[in-house]
Amino acid sequence: MPESDVVRTALRFVNEINRHDVPALLALVSDDHTFVDALGQEVRGREHLREAWSGYFALFPDYRITIEDHMQAGIVVGLFGSASGTRLVQGTLAPGGRWKTPAAWKAVVREGRVERWQVYADNEPVRRILAEKPA
Repeated sequence: MPESDVVRTALRFVNEINRHDVPALLALVSDDHTFVDALGQEVRGREHLREAWSGYFALFPDYRITIEDHMQAGIVVGLFGSASGTRLVQGTLAPGGRWKTPAAWKAVVREGRVERWQVYADNEPVRRILAEKPA
């Protein structure tokens, strides 16, 4: 069965995340887009999203989402896999700064745009790396 437009949009969003293409990400979101991180904190508005994604990609320049499976229920897509990255310290990927964690994402897609992107992941590996003092 071919993938629906809703699933294709969600997977395209993941692709743009993996390319770290902030303008392409912003082009895929609705005007009222809400990003919800794994701690439940929300980011709204294109400029705030631009800052959030740009900052995250600067902190973890090899950040990547790997999708192993997905499911759809109407305009909602559940994506399941893992997220990984390495902390950048003084222009170099930090030894010991690599993390990988199982993760899931909920995408609400309406009229070809991602209206809501919500992350479900254990942030402890990232928090631990961020808490370490750079060598």
